[in-house]
Amino acid sequence: MSTGPVLIVFAGLPGVGKSTLARRVGAALPAPVLPVDPIERAYGSTGPEAYRAVAALAELQLDLGLPVIVDAVNPVAESRELWLDLADRATVPLRVVEVWCADEDEHRRRIEARQAADPAYADIDWIRVLERRAEYQPYVGRRVVVDTTVPGDPLGSLLDYLRP
Repeated sequence: MSTGPVLIVFAGLPGVGKSTLARRVGAALPAPVLPVDPIERAYGSTGPEAYRAVAALAELQLDLGLPVIVDAVNPVAESRELWLDLADRATVPLRVVEVWCADEDEHRRRIEARQAADPAYADIDWIRVLERRAEYQPYVGRRVVVDTTVPGDPLGSLLDYLRP
């Protein structure tokens, strides 16, 4: 599937499967995937600076006429408005994919397994995820919601949604 410039934003708490889905979509399109996590690790904190850095990189891709995928928690309206503004400025469609893991035990298992397997995620434990969940504002606006605990592969329907 090839597509013109489109800004695709994956959102959701750590450990829900958004990065896995974003990478699969990126391979299928193809499109670069710009995760916020490594930028936050480089800055040593979470916050708007990392989101702005990723937005600047995304804008470069869009200016080249390419699709781009952003992979970020996007917990609050401020971070989400950044993508709306970017899509407006670049005059490209915005597609949002909000990813959930509705089974709390499975979500916790994923967090603990990732934390044990990858030192880059040592600071994201289950307590931190619960704190992030408490801060997570309900999404308003057009989006597709994917629950990664539902059987079946969502890739085909996601690609249909992502076509501009």
